Amino acid sequence: MRPGLRSLLLSPPLSSLALSAVILLSLGLRCQAVQAENVTVLEGGTAQISCRLQNYDGSIVVIQNPRRQTLFFNGTRALKDDRFQMVLFTPRLVRITLSNVSVWDEGGYFCQLYTDDTHHQVATLSVTVPPDVPTVEVKMEAVEGGEVELACLSPRSKPAATLRWMRDRREIPGVVSQQDYGKTFSVSNTIRIPVERRDNGAPISCEASHPALGTQKKVRHYRLDVHFAPTVRIVPPPGILREGDSLSLTCSVIGNPLPRTVQWSRVNDTLPERAETSGPTLTVSRLSQAHNGTYLCQAHNNYGRAADHYTLLVYENVSVVEPVSVIPTAPPTSHIATSIPTSLTPIEAADPRDPGAVVETHSAVPYAVIGGILAILVFTIICVLIVTIWCSVRQKGSYLTHEASGLDEHGEVQEAFLNGSDSREGKKEYLL
Repeated sequence: MRPGLRSLLLSPPLSSLALSAVILLSLGLRCQAVQAENVTVLEGGTAQISCRLQNYDGSIVVIQNPRRQTLFFNGTRALKDDRFQMVLFTPRLVRITLSNVSVWDEGGYFCQLYTDDTHHQVATLSVTVPPDVPTVEVKMEAVEGGEVELACLSPRSKPAATLRWMRDRREIPGVVSQQDYGKTFSVSNTIRIPVERRDNGAPISCEASHPALGTQKKVRHYRLDVHFAPTVRIVPPPGILREGDSLSLTCSVIGNPLPRTVQWSRVNDTLPERAETSGPTLTVSRLSQAHNGTYLCQAHNNYGRAADHYTLLVYENVSVVEPVSVIPTAPPTSHIATSIPTSLTPIEAADPRDPGAVVETHSAVPYAVIGGILAILVFTIICVLIVTIWCSVRQKGSYLTHEASGLDEHGEVQEAFLNGSDSREGKKEYLL
């Protein structure tokens, strides 16, 4: 019997009620107690399980796991699990640690104090599992003009994670489903959205939020993969092509998936012998008019076929003759120089409305103006010739007149000398 109780019993008699109160008070002053603290830890972390002692007198302290297996008996290890370590054992506090915690370690850990009456407290260990970065699963392929079905998956979390689809900072509503795997949860969010060709490559994201992450989020970024038929366009060469030039045509192809091959052909004919193809490029060296025709570029994928054509027109090489200057005969006081073009070549250019076609354009100088200039030049030449001939005839007549007059005077002088006549007689003039 305890000494305190024996002294109470040997003291003068007390009432039964007073005696009971004294006994309980004495027991309460000497009673040992144990307290445990609840713990919450992230999966994979380290948990600290503490047992606080009151009025400890050296009694046995036992710590058990949720399955009531003894981990430690006082300070001695009882269970061979190196993840559990005794880090502190004092009359006031007993503490153990559990490393690499998993959800299967969850539950109540018993802190027991063995005295005349066994005292115990339970420290509850809670394990939270934050979600990993969610994954995106394509339920239905995206085809131009149709719909795409995408599922965002968070396969494991505790408690269940919250998933949201976002596009251009706006939430896309979806269908959320959740599965319980006992300790953890699997969550999915599925959406269906219409898509067009312009949506190919558009960014979209799935966000996972969780209490263990606080304000942070795990985000999976995804770009829409929209399939569509190809489009084909031939890039024409600049300017016009003449004999001896080289032709280079590039076939620009867009499609998803991108066509692997590009086919070149010539309508109603075969490709020239000097034609070479390198991927989307067709090259023909030393062009001639025999290469004229329509060239076709074709490409296809699983969603359609497309083609484009180019009409080749090779022009003959034409040499341009320089204008010739003509200077007609003219009086000494004036010189008239005219230029008469011996040939007129029309200017050839590419039609800007159709880069693949080559057309002829009219001369920069109107034909009416050229005709007028020619008429003026011809009229001027004729006038100059008439004036020249008239001046020449007049000079010749004057010369003959003076010559005849000189002969007549000489004859009269001679006759007068022979006949002895007076030279002062009137003389006769003969004019032609």
